[in-house]
Amino acid sequence: MVEPTGLSPEGAEAGMGDVNTCSLEIERKYDVIPAVICSMCCLFGIIYCFFGYRCFKAVMFLSGLMFGSVIIFLLCHKEHVLDTQLSVEASAGIGLGIGCSCGLVTMLVRSVGLFMTGLLLGLLLALAALLVTHQFYTPTTLWVPLGALLGLGMLFAVFTLQWQKLFTVLSTAVFGAAIMTVCADYFVEMLALVMHVYECLRLTPGPPLCWYSWVILGIWPVLSIMGVLVQWKLTDNGFSHTEVVINRRQKRVQLMRIREKDAKKRQQPGGQEELPAKSAGQTVEHRHLP
Repeated sequence: MVEPTGLSPEGAEAGMGDVNTCSLEIERKYDVIPAVICSMCCLFGIIYCFFGYRCFKAVMFLSGLMFGSVIIFLLCHKEHVLDTQLSVEASAGIGLGIGCSCGLVTMLVRSVGLFMTGLLLGLLLALAALLVTHQFYTPTTLWVPLGALLGLGMLFAVFTLQWQKLFTVLSTAVFGAAIMTVCADYFVEMLALVMHVYECLRLTPGPPLCWYSWVILGIWPVLSIMGVLVQWKLTDNGFSHTEVVINRRQKRVQLMRIREKDAKKRQQPGGQEELPAKSAGQTVEHRHLP
C-alpha cells in the first residue's frame, strides 16, 4: 500500500529527524581528561584575550606549543606511523613533546613568534569567512578553502611582522576568544559547532546550525572586541615588548663596558702601585707634623 505522502516510513522518520534536530536533547557525557583539558584551555583563553600583549613571551610560547601540538597530534592520530596506528595517549605525548620544542623556538626567536601569531589570526578570520559563506554557497573544490586559509594566514603574518603591537593585540584577543568559544561549545553541545566547521572545510553537506549554536558562535566576536578594548585601555597601556628588549641590551652593554674598564685597570700595574705609595707617603707626612 502506497503512503499518502509518497515517502516510506524510514524516509519519513529521517525527514522528521532532520527537521527536529534542534529540538532533540543533547546527550552530554563528559570524560575527566577532556573536561580538564578544556578547562585549562579556557584559562589560557582568558590570558590570551585580556593579557595577551602584556604576557608577550608566555603568549609566544603558548602559540608555538598549541600550534605544534595540534598539528602533530592530528598527523599521528590520523596517519599510520611506521605501519602502526598510534593510540590517543601516544599521539598526545608525541604532539606535546614536539609542541614544547616549537614553543621554545617561537619564544626565543621573536620574528618566528610574531609570524606564528599573525598566521593564527589569518587562519581564524579565514575560518569565520568560510563558515558564513557556507550558509549561502558551497565551493566545488577543496582548493577554495585551502587557498583562503593559506592566503589570509600569510597576509596577516606579514602584517604582524610590520605592525607588531597592533596585530599582536588583535591576534591574541581573537585567538583567546576563539578558545573560550570552543570550550563553551564543548560544555553546551559537545563540540557540535566545531564539527560543523570541520564539515564546512571538507565541503561535506550537513544539517544546518541550530539557534543555540549561533548564540555560542556569537560569543566569539563579542569577546574579541572586549579583549581588544581591555588590552588597549588597561593591560598593555604604556607597555612595549621592544622596550623590554632594548633595556636588556642596554644592561648587557653597560656590563660589557664595566668589564672592559676593569680589564684595563688590571693591565696597568704601575697605576695600581702608585696609589698605595702616595697614600703611604701622605700618612708618613702626617705623622711628622707637630
